[in-house]
Amino acid sequence: MNAMATSPATTGDWERMWAPYDETIYGQVLAWLDPGDIVLDIGAGDLRLARRMADRARCVYTIELNRGLGAVVPSPLASDNLTIIWGDAYQIPFPSNISVAVLLMRHCRGFSELLAKLHYVGCRRLITNARWRTGVELINLQAHPVSYQASGLGWYACRCGSTGFVQGPAEMLTPQIESAVQEVANCPACT
Repeated sequence: MNAMATSPATTGDWERMWAPYDETIYGQVLAWLDPGDIVLDIGAGDLRLARRMADRARCVYTIELNRGLGAVVPSPLASDNLTIIWGDAYQIPFPSNISVAVLLMRHCRGFSELLAKLHYVGCRRLITNARWRTGVELINLQAHPVSYQASGLGWYACRCGSTGFVQGPAEMLTPQIESAVQEVANCPACT
């Protein structure tokens, strides 16, 4: 992971200084796409991944805030199933027919807001590294998370974007518990 050469002008810009991702991350994302998917790539950057997703999925929408990247995007686009939307993902409406969203933004501070927008448009899956900050996870947005209070010993990932470990008696910890992650809601970090 390379930081872009320019430093952020404000603290709100710091999310944009980390790009691009490597082939391992791109491969994980591509493996979770189906040919019939309609994809929303949030924070698409230079469209490196979006172009590859367009070769695999039915349609790809990208949202990118940095219009300066438009200068590095070759024209015309190689694929007619790739649509670029220049704007702020927190402010503009998402397409209503997406089946899967991709959010590769380790330093995302608005995970819960973006997740709420994805729920609103009926998105079924989210491929992201925003919660754990490493690797990539596939979140089933149709699954109902359990309440944090009802979760037990082990790792959790909350719909607010927080992650953590619920402690308990050491003798109860098994390799299965240690490697599993439970989807929860209303964790201690929720406000």
